[in-house]
Amino acid sequence: MKYIDEFRDGELAQSIARAIKAEADPASTYHIMEFCGGHTHAISRYGLEDLLPANVRMIHGPGCPVCVLPIGRIDAAIWLARQPGVILCTYGDMLRVPGSKRLSLLKAKAEGADVRMVYSTMDAIKLAQSNPDRQVVFFAIGFETTTPPTAVAIKQAQALELKNFSVFCNHVLTPSAITQILDSPEVRELGTVKLDAFIGPAHVSTIIGSRPYEYFAEEYQRPVVIAGFEPLDVMQAVRMLVRQINEGRFEVENEFARAVTRDGNEKAKSLVADMFELRRVFEWRGLGMVPYSALRLKEPYAAWDAERRWDVPQDNPGDNKACECGAILRGVKKPIDCKLFGTICTPENPMGSCMVSAEGACAAHWTYGRFRDLEKSE
Repeated sequence: MKYIDEFRDGELAQSIARAIKAEADPASTYHIMEFCGGHTHAISRYGLEDLLPANVRMIHGPGCPVCVLPIGRIDAAIWLARQPGVILCTYGDMLRVPGSKRLSLLKAKAEGADVRMVYSTMDAIKLAQSNPDRQVVFFAIGFETTTPPTAVAIKQAQALELKNFSVFCNHVLTPSAITQILDSPEVRELGTVKLDAFIGPAHVSTIIGSRPYEYFAEEYQRPVVIAGFEPLDVMQAVRMLVRQINEGRFEVENEFARAVTRDGNEKAKSLVADMFELRRVFEWRGLGMVPYSALRLKEPYAAWDAERRWDVPQDNPGDNKACECGAILRGVKKPIDCKLFGTICTPENPMGSCMVSAEGACAAHWTYGRFRDLEKSE
């Protein structure tokens, strides 16, 4: 299959692995964070860490949109779903994410709330059209990739003059989160997490392009290579980053040139800029309050803003104290460092957000990595 098979060639992967081993300085260590949950999933699924030399270490970042949403926003979505006459719809991964008191949207549905899974924002629009006597709220999450479809849905609702459709907006921005990580005490002062380079996200970059990462390369002197999600994409990105580190270069390189340009998708960016504005601050699970890292609807579109239509709670309950999702999302700890991992926290019974989504670090390691851990222990 075009653009699939040629990027999963095992012999070529071994060849790139040998090249990385030859180029990596044995006297140095290379700490590379993949920001995107899709890359985390690919690294675990294809066992890419086993192909890398021991001194090239992958650090899983906060690139899963389900994982970074704080408990307070999940509680708020459950509160919305319980309002009289409301149909709350969202993508499938969000249904099982535990809020406070171990309640989730799925459990709220079992208790009588009308919660429905949708595959696209247009499904939500159709729900509103077919239920004119109900209020349909779309629980919108995700990075720059899923923001344009939400904008299209609002445009469609405007065109159809739908009065019973609104969006609970939780769209967040990748560059702000990367800045927060690089400014965190663990990276900047304490040195407990060493970050030498980033693998830039794939889908997000198709929208925003490669230009926004140039700031990190210049200001923080961290090289970035944007990569696709196939195993050879990731391996080649690691090789390009090892080469940049060896040569003392801090540049943005684009391994995913078949889909990403420097300026991205201008039409999508223009649509988002027309409809959304920055929130002054927004909480991320694991990163805390991050300035100018999320979006809300502009005043002309207030009629479709669920937070303006209802007095949505803005509570901020803490995470389960035993759950290490926060530290894992910052790259401070690995899934196996969490006492709950694989004991009471599994994909069937997730205690934290990292175990819910397939792109979460814990779920990816549970599905693929734990077997390699067993082999190593034996």
